[in-house]
Amino acid sequence: MDSIDDYIVYKVEKSKKGTIFFSEDFLSFGSAKAVGKALERLAEKGRISRVARGLYACLDTHDIFGEVQPTTEEIAKAIAKRDKARIIPTGILALNVLGLSSQVPLNTVYLTDGSARTIKVGKRTIKFKKTSPKNLAAIGNVSSLVIQALKEIGKDKITEDEIKIVLKQLKKEEPDRLEHDVKLAPEWIRIIMRKALNNQGNE
Repeated sequence: MDSIDDYIVYKVEKSKKGTIFFSEDFLSFGSAKAVGKALERLAEKGRISRVARGLYACLDTHDIFGEVQPTTEEIAKAIAKRDKARIIPTGILALNVLGLSSQVPLNTVYLTDGSARTIKVGKRTIKFKKTSPKNLAAIGNVSSLVIQALKEIGKDKITEDEIKIVLKQLKKEEPDRLEHDVKLAPEWIRIIMRKALNNQGNE
């Protein structure tokens, strides 16, 4: 008979490289305790990689850099999907994604309607900060980031160059989503986002 270890390895290896798994994804193969022990054994043998506490993957490899660790965003999205929660990047992460900062944060913060928690991934931390549904009401991938990024910069500190970058990024947003999200932003951010709407209407 195949062991729990064999079942776990088979499930992980037949999935796309880098796919993130949680301990509970393997509970059909045995009890939580038995699965936990099996995952520990497999990680020690190098058959799977432990990404963080309770998170595992069969990582892709690079010829020079070795194992390719999942990004903060990939881990955050996997947790959000499991918890059926919404998340929005905030702070320096939002600035980085939009090209408003070259700084790659070691500590990232996401607003969420799921559970508040902090996940340690090597030297990085991913913090999920509980917020009200209102702060997660934006539906555009770009416009939601813009709102968070501009809040991080601040009304009195935003530069003309940063506004140009924001408007360029907002060109990628779907007009109906942008129009929806403009209404959710603080007034000073709304003024900037409206420029993007006007530009789309003139094209």
